[in-house]
Amino acid sequence: QEQLVESGGGLVQPGGSLTLSCTGSALKDYYVVGWFRQAPGKEREGVACFRNSAGTTYYTESVKGRFSISRDKEKKTAYLKMNNLQTEDPAVYYCASDVPPTDCDVADFSSWGQGIQVIVSS
Repeated sequence: QEQLVESGGGLVQPGGSLTLSCTGSALKDYYVVGWFRQAPGKEREGVACFRNSAGTTYYTESVKGRFSISRDKEKKTAYLKMNNLQTEDPAVYYCASDVPPTDCDVADFSSWGQGIQVIVSS
């Protein structure tokens, strides 16, 4: 199983912005990539995912209009731009990839990063 590496996490104030990056050999250009998060006491959930080679995306309802998933295939890097962060967003965020098509479910992805902490606090 190939692994991915996330970076860019940290602490921001409510309303602030943060961009996470994901790199690794498992982020092949023909793979889809997704971002997941797991808050304390909760199940890991899909946040934002590319679902197929056409670039169809999924965003969980709570982040629509605030988060944006993108990727740079030349740099073999995926991003999650998070704007207007709220107190419900803190979690460990994970990058994942797999062969398309997929939904944005944990079971759909086979390659994972170790996760990176995002803290939102005033």
